[in-house]
This record gives sequence, structure tokens and C-alpha cells, in this order.
Amino acid sequence: MIKKNIFYSIIFLFVFFGCSKNDEGTRLPYDYSVVEEVDVEEIISQAKWDSRIVSEGISWKNYQFTKLYDGKQFVTILEVDLTKSPVFDIPYVTNGFIKTSEAAVSNTALVAFNGSYFNTTSGGSTVFFKKDGMIIKETNAGFNTYRENGAITFDNAGVPSIVMKPTGGWKTLDQPTALAGGPLLIINNKELDQLNVDFNTAKHPRTAVGVTADNRLLVVVVDGRSSQSRGLSIPELSKVMHSLGCVSALNLDGGGSSTAWVNGFGVVNHPSDNGKFDNEGERGVATVITVKK
Repeated sequence: MIKKNIFYSIIFLFVFFGCSKNDEGTRLPYDYSVVEEVDVEEIISQAKWDSRIVSEGISWKNYQFTKLYDGKQFVTILEVDLTKSPVFDIPYVTNGFIKTSEAAVSNTALVAFNGSYFNTTSGGSTVFFKKDGMIIKETNAGFNTYRENGAITFDNAGVPSIVMKPTGGWKTLDQPTALAGGPLLIINNKELDQLNVDFNTAKHPRTAVGVTADNRLLVVVVDGRSSQSRGLSIPELSKVMHSLGCVSALNLDGGGSSTAWVNGFGVVNHPSDNGKFDNEGERGVATVITVKK
């Protein structure tokens, strides 16, 4: 009798819990060891961006993602329609520092963003920089090659491109203006494999520039080192740029240097140098890229 009661009890529990009214069949256990792939393109396309037009063909937008790559991310995008013939310039200093906002104001820019790597002690670029046919700086000896394996260039008409370092070195480059940076993220619509080093794998504030198939230049500034925005690794940044439609893209200087500036608004991201999530932590740099009509 006892055995029979136990048997009926087991049957009751199975029917009650295993086939309840809300279930449509057997509920299988979930394998939590499987890591879900992040659909960056879908996340970005569904974002409700705060967008503003700066001038004809030039706009900016931002959005704080509640979760993008395991944390909050504040992303700012400057967008330039290259069919409108915008005017680019690269203000620079060979020693000391200049803030992105200062260079933007002095150049009467509509938008501006920080350039590439520099000497944090004495100032001046540490990577190849050529302007209007004159070589301002060659890459420092011993500089990490993966951080200067690409460049943003401007041809004689001022049209920008993202290029890979020539096999013969930067001096063989035809374009009259070029600023090296890296890692190169995307070339010919293909994301590149990246070295497994701390600079690439750690999450930091990042600045990247890319060109789309429909002839737009995109500047993406991702804030970091804050509870409000964690920052991205280089492979994550590459996926974001590709998801935005870039067929070529280059990482520029990041960390406390990452700055986006817009005429009439000032610094519109949250530079991290002051340790606060505000617009006041801007760092002096050596090169700035400005855009105007």
C-alpha cells in the first residue's frame, strides 16, 4: 500500500509540474555554458538615436546603450556626406599639446575629432604624418607596428580614404596628406584579424573613422572608463564600424584623447581624463581632424 501511494504521488507531481496549463510540451534544460552571439547590427539599428543636423551634409547623433558588449556604452557618431565636398584639415603641433576644441574653434570647423598617437610627455605626433606633400613626422623607431598599419589620407581634391600601410613604407604613399593610426579595422569591406594583445583586447574609450559604400565618412567615438560607458575592445569596435556600413575603417588614438566636437555645442561626448562622466575631461593632443563647408 505504501509503495502504491508513493507511485501515485510521483505520477501526480509529474502531471502537475511537468504538464501544467501554461506548458505546451516538455521543457528542456537550458545550457548556460553557451555564449550568445551579440547581434550588433540589430542592436544599433534599433537604437533611438538623438540626431541633429549641423549643416548640409554634416550631422551628429548619440545614444547610450543600456547593454552593448556586456555593459552600458555611450556612442557618438559624426557623419559627413562626401558628395557635398566638405573641407577637411588637420591642425597639429610638433611639440606641446592642442585640444580638439581649440583646434576646431581656430579653424572655424563645423565638427572635429581627435587625431592619432602622440608623445604624452613632450607632445607632437609619434606616427607618420604628412600634410600637403610635406612630411611632418615619421613614425618613431620601435613604435608598435599594429598601431600604425593604416592611415586616413586626403587626395589632391581633399577626398578622404582609409588605406593600408604600403609594403614600401609610408613615404611611398601618393596622397599628399596622410595621418597614420591603427589598428586598421576594415579594408575592402572585410574585418581584419587583430593581435591578441592588451591594447586590443581591453575595453577603452575609442575613436574610429570609416568610409561607407554610399560615400559617407563616419566618426565613431565610444566613451569608456565609466559606469555609464564601459568602452570597447578593438574587435568590438570593428564590428560596430562594420555594422554601421563602413567598408573601410581605422582606429585612431583613444583613451582620454577620444573627443568629438560640434559647432554650437562644444564637446559632445564624455572625455575620460578628469574621471567624470561629463564634457570637461578633454585631453590635449597633437593632431586634430576638422571638417567645414
